[in-house]
Amino acid sequence: MKQKSTSQSAFFNLRVLIGLFVVLTGVFLAVIGLGTFSGLTASSAKAQQKARIITNPPNALVPAGFDCSQIRALGIDRQDNLRAGAIMIACGEAQGGSASNFAELMQQALAATPLAYGGTDVNLITGTDSGSHITQSETFSWRNPNNPNEIVVAYNDSRGVFASPINISGASVSEDGGATFTRLTAANGQSPFQNTFGDPVALFNVPTSTWFAIFLDPACGGQGIGAYKTTTPSNPNGWVHSCVHNGSSDDRESGWADNNPSSPFFGNMYVSWNNFADGGSLRVRFSTDNGGTWTERQLAPPSPFIRDVQITGDLATGTVYVAGMNEGGGGTGGPRSNKIYRSTDGGNTWTNTFTSANFTGPSDGSTCTSNSYFATIFTGYWRHMGWGEPAAVNNVVHYVYAQHGTGADPADVYYIR
Repeated sequence: MKQKSTSQSAFFNLRVLIGLFVVLTGVFLAVIGLGTFSGLTASSAKAQQKARIITNPPNALVPAGFDCSQIRALGIDRQDNLRAGAIMIACGEAQGGSASNFAELMQQALAATPLAYGGTDVNLITGTDSGSHITQSETFSWRNPNNPNEIVVAYNDSRGVFASPINISGASVSEDGGATFTRLTAANGQSPFQNTFGDPVALFNVPTSTWFAIFLDPACGGQGIGAYKTTTPSNPNGWVHSCVHNGSSDDRESGWADNNPSSPFFGNMYVSWNNFADGGSLRVRFSTDNGGTWTERQLAPPSPFIRDVQITGDLATGTVYVAGMNEGGGGTGGPRSNKIYRSTDGGNTWTNTFTSANFTGPSDGSTCTSNSYFATIFTGYWRHMGWGEPAAVNNVVHYVYAQHGTGADPADVYYIR
């Protein structure tokens, strides 16, 4: 009888608990219906509405008064630069990154044994690097052919995101062939490249023995392409500013310098980029007077959109090549195709000499969680469209890039020449 009574009691208690749960659920829904949470809902909606026009920018990367409804019309979602990313975050179209526990653990391990990984790897970020903005990315390196011990590496550097004016560009210099590097730091604690948005290019001009560090630059039309030049790269006070292109929506610039004395175009410098002021046309500017003036050419119209992947030149002949990519509208479904544009007259005229067959871009089937235009690998984590790297010598062009592999293989590296 005891056992029977216990069983009945347990069954009764279970029914009571279920009944209470149903009642509480009803009360909760009723409370929502009566508007107890309406203030929260209204405030969230209000915040989203306010975010459509940015009235209080979180930092200098985001322009005050920016209309978030214009993101796609302006091509912000297709741009690759830090300013575009900051605008996407401010408009609620993307989520800002945060350090993971794994990343923190790796930072601690590397700080304890900075040379334990990679053997001969050398840390370019010298000096104190503290605070919440300690990220560097997107390197571009060049060596002085007249002095191989002199190397400049330009990169994005977030330490100056709250500086006035903003400064998220940096560089490190080696005078001993890469055995050691020194991070350029001016007296104000920032790099010498003030008022820049990153997207680095580093070039050396042999005829004048001058270094050029090139970045996206608000002083050159709002978001144009600026250059800092010097003959003493290790001196942070020696860099002098100029503009390569005055533009409002330039993106993903690349550069090359012809330093071959036997080339018919010896001393020419070239910069390619996408101009989103007109929707993303592919353009090149070249200088025949050591960076004093720049002449512009359009290689491809805004539509179909051709991504500026990389510019390079033939080390023997001086012929210049731009690798581009038709991204097929982005995402994972759009077919990709590689393109090569060539100039044999020092940048004056250009011809599309190669267009590949369509291929599927590298991806595991996911897109970037912060921007669905960009395909990713590892389920929304690693953004990758398959952009490659060209090289040329003696009229032979070599190109490596990535596309979807065979079967379920999300990505493989391919080579063509």
